[in-house]
Amino acid sequence: MATIVSFLNHKGGVGKTTSAINLGAALVEYGKKVLLVDLDPQANLTLSLGIGRQRYTIYESMRGEAELTPVTYKENLDVITSSLDLSSAEMELINEAGREYILRELFEPLHEEYDYIIIDCPPSLGLLSLNALTSSHYVIIPLQTEFLALQGLAKIKQVIDKVRFRLNKKLQIGGVIGTMYDHRRILNREVIETIEKYFGDLVFDTKIRENVALAEAPAEGQDIFTYNPRSNGAKDYMDLAREFLARVEPNTTNGTKDQVATSPQQLS
Repeated sequence: MATIVSFLNHKGGVGKTTSAINLGAALVEYGKKVLLVDLDPQANLTLSLGIGRQRYTIYESMRGEAELTPVTYKENLDVITSSLDLSSAEMELINEAGREYILRELFEPLHEEYDYIIIDCPPSLGLLSLNALTSSHYVIIPLQTEFLALQGLAKIKQVIDKVRFRLNKKLQIGGVIGTMYDHRRILNREVIETIEKYFGDLVFDTKIRENVALAEAPAEGQDIFTYNPRSNGAKDYMDLAREFLARVEPNTTNGTKDQVATSPQQLS
């Protein structure tokens, strides 16, 4: 049974797509089979992995015109692509019966094919994000370690709480990721301290450092492990995946850790 994880933040530019891609790719390094779902009309995840326009995208599936059609990016990492057409979906589906559950129903045939389904939500709290949360077991909040990124945290948590109460009792906050982090900056450290006061142990110990390889990889249509597996970005997402697995698979983390330690792609 696949574990479904949404990456959510209604503020753009916080590393949401980067984190969705590279946590998914890191889980593949741990021996998992992963499906990435691009639920953003900007299609940044699709473009970042160098995938061209497909005949059937998440838009056609949500309209009931096709089943979800995964595209293989690399072994054990598939993608449901997006397109600009998805920007009209919220208006087109507003009167649809059970509109909050469309994505959940689309995932049903795929549950046995994947270990993890990771959804890159749009930078909004509308119907698309609501569908993602209604489908998910966990929601992860990437947060740039800057002052303005703190604004709206209460609103995000309020939306998550409402979805859990009304639509999806299984939904949990899987964690908060500090991104674009530089330990030398006082502001970055202060933002982490503020987040920890608000979310407590839900904040991941792993911080995603500023790293040029993470910025360069999308231009090459690659995840960080394909582009530069020995970069700080790859190390950070590998550490994040290990920490994530310790939360959601506490009884199996040691085994996967040993598997990675003996991998030919072991990171320095």
